[in-house]
Amino acid sequence: MDMPGHLCPYGLKSKALLRWQGHEVEDHLLTTREEVDRFKQEAGVETTPQTYIGGTRIGGYDALRSHFGLPLRAEGETTYTPVIALFAMALGIALAAQWAAFGSLAAGRSLIWFVAISMCLLALQKLRDVESFSTMFLNYDLLARRFVPYAYFYPFAEGLAGLLMLAGIMTWLAAPLALVIGSIGAVSVLKAVYIDRRELKCACMGGSSEVPLGFVSLSENLMMAAMGAWMLLG
Repeated sequence: MDMPGHLCPYGLKSKALLRWQGHEVEDHLLTTREEVDRFKQEAGVETTPQTYIGGTRIGGYDALRSHFGLPLRAEGETTYTPVIALFAMALGIALAAQWAAFGSLAAGRSLIWFVAISMCLLALQKLRDVESFSTMFLNYDLLARRFVPYAYFYPFAEGLAGLLMLAGIMTWLAAPLALVIGSIGAVSVLKAVYIDRRELKCACMGGSSEVPLGFVSLSENLMMAAMGAWMLLG
């Protein structure tokens, strides 16, 4: 569809994918609503774009990806991609900031900044929709299930602890916060996943997260608790 005010993004993606796969593209643009409706009726389809290869209809963009062995993740399917991307970016920011400030990459400082930045980014995901986060969090967090306001307090505590750790100030507050919320989170994940054998989605990336509750969630909480303990002992 290439109409005033609308250029179909899936059409552009389909053409790019076809060319990437080595195909020459013969593009038939639908420039009016009448053309779109007529094409759908004649082809017996409900959506555009539609791709044909060698006279055989492949289908829309999702079908085209599947045709080339590149299926999209199904709706509701769990994935670790968002949390991996977040931790990778946190590490990159920590290393870049260190290099800019000190011209070196000290291991101890890198670890502190990495954990602190990760906590800030994770808190940001939750703070985008605290209500949705709290609903998902209440599925497994032991303290939140006994004291619901904790589900609303958690993202603010996580973000505050991360910022204070990053600034290197008020350790007396940042370290206990990280230790307490990290420890409760780790125990909650252990019980839900490894004792009760429940299959849940982790609220770590916010209430719309498709990240499965499990090893990554446990590691995140243990990392936060360990950093809090290290700062207290240090």
